[in-house]
Amino acid sequence: MAAGISGIATSRMFCLQSNTFLGPKPASTAPPVLFFSPLTRNFGTILRSQENPRLKVCFVLAEDGKLDARKTEIETIKDEIDAEINEEKSLAARLAEKLARKKSERFTYLVAAVMSSLGITSMAVLAVYYRFSWQMEGGEVPLSEMFGTFALSFGAAVGMEYWARWAHRALWHASLWHMHESHHRPREGPFELNDVFAITNAVPAIALLSYGFFHKGLIPGLCFGAGLGITVFGMAYMFVHDGLVHKRFPVGPIANVPYFRRVAAAHQLHHSEQFDGVPYGLFLGPKELEEIGGLEELEKEVNRRVKISKGL
Repeated sequence: MAAGISGIATSRMFCLQSNTFLGPKPASTAPPVLFFSPLTRNFGTILRSQENPRLKVCFVLAEDGKLDARKTEIETIKDEIDAEINEEKSLAARLAEKLARKKSERFTYLVAAVMSSLGITSMAVLAVYYRFSWQMEGGEVPLSEMFGTFALSFGAAVGMEYWARWAHRALWHASLWHMHESHHRPREGPFELNDVFAITNAVPAIALLSYGFFHKGLIPGLCFGAGLGITVFGMAYMFVHDGLVHKRFPVGPIANVPYFRRVAAAHQLHHSEQFDGVPYGLFLGPKELEEIGGLEELEKEVNRRVKISKGL
C-alpha cells in the first residue's frame, strides 16, 4: 500500500490530502449494469462508494491583517526600547556635563576665595604692623590707643554677627529679598546676586582701615580696630558659610570642628524654613535654635551631615 500527499493552500488554510491508493484501481467485481437497468438510478451512489478513502490535514494560518498588526506591535516595542536607551544616554551626558560644570564653578570660586583671603589677610597684617610701628616711633607706647584698637576689633567682629542677624531678617528677607532670593535657589554659575552683600560690607571696612592707617590718635585707632574686626568677621563668614555650609569650595579640617559643624547644621535648618527662617544669624545660630526649642532638630541635622561626610 502506498500513500500520496497533495497540498491546498489559501490565505487562511493549508491542507494536506493523503490518498490510500496510487496504483490502478482494481477491477470491479460487480456485474455489468445495463444503461436501461433499474440499477441505473443508483449509479451515482455506486461510483461514490468506489472512491478511494482520503486523509486531509489542514493548518489554519494567520490572516494577513493579523500578521501586519503583530509586525507593527513588534516595531513599536523596538522603537520604545530605542527611545529609552537614547533617553538614558542623554541623561548620562547631561549628568556628566553638570558635574563638570559644578567642578569648574567650585574651582573658580576657590580661586576667588583664596586670592581675596590672602590679599585681605596680608594687607591687614601689614597695616597692623606698620601702624603700631608708626605709633611707637620715638620710644613711646600709646597703650590706650592700642587697647582701643584691639578691643574694638573684637567688639566689631562680635557686633557683625548681631548686625548680620538683624539685616538678614529685616532687610534680606524683606525689602532686599529680590537680591537675597538667589541664595535660596539653585545656583547657576560660580557667583550669585547675593554676593553683592559681601561687597557692601567690605566698603565700610576698607574706609575705616584706611582712615585709621593714615592718622594717629585714639579715634583713628578705634576706626582701624573696627575695620579690622569687620574684615575678620567677613573672612570667617566666607569660610564657614560659603565653604562649610554651601560647599562652594573645600575648607579642609574646618569641617571636623564640632562647633562649626553645629553652626553649619543650624544654617541648613534656616534654608529648610522649618522654624520660619530661624536662625538668621550664623555663628550664634545654635543659640537661636535653643531659644525656640529646636535643639532636637539641630542634633538630627548634625548627625545627618556627619553620615554624609563619612559616606554612610
